[in-house]
Amino acid sequence: MKEANSRLAALVNGLSDWGIEYFVYVPSSHSAPVIRALDSAGVANVMANREEEAVGIAGGLALTGKKVAIIMQDNGFGNALTALATFAQSYHIGFPIFANTRGGLGEYNSMIHSISESNPELLKKIGIRVEELSISDSPQVWQSSTHAAAKLSVIQRRPIVTLFESLHPGMETIK
Repeated sequence: MKEANSRLAALVNGLSDWGIEYFVYVPSSHSAPVIRALDSAGVANVMANREEEAVGIAGGLALTGKKVAIIMQDNGFGNALTALATFAQSYHIGFPIFANTRGGLGEYNSMIHSISESNPELLKKIGIRVEELSISDSPQVWQSSTHAAAKLSVIQRRPIVTLFESLHPGMETIK
């Protein structure tokens, strides 16, 4: 992974430190560096067509004792809310979700903020814990926070969402 993406590499390293066995992803050019890095590291993966499908697949893998994470964009939580609330939360299934944020600095889609800005509050309303990784956090914080969120989701038997910035213009210049 390029040095300019040291925070994204740290996210991948945090998942590796946790011992990730599978990841389920919804394709996105903005989370593609994370998806490619996990795939290159040999982590088994499943592509989902929609976010609620990703929740179902990840939940099934987690129920078999596998360490699984979801990689997606935050604007997909509109699709995933019902699956999270009625399946993952209700059946106490622990897995981490890592979602790149949209609508902030560096955004090029004028409409996307309408769902993305509300996501942390929406998720918290249904009892989903939300952590956030910012470009102002060091790569070490990204790595240790990723590992800690993944571990906590399994310990507490509930999904935990970690939002991470990937579009911010500073991601290209900071190390």
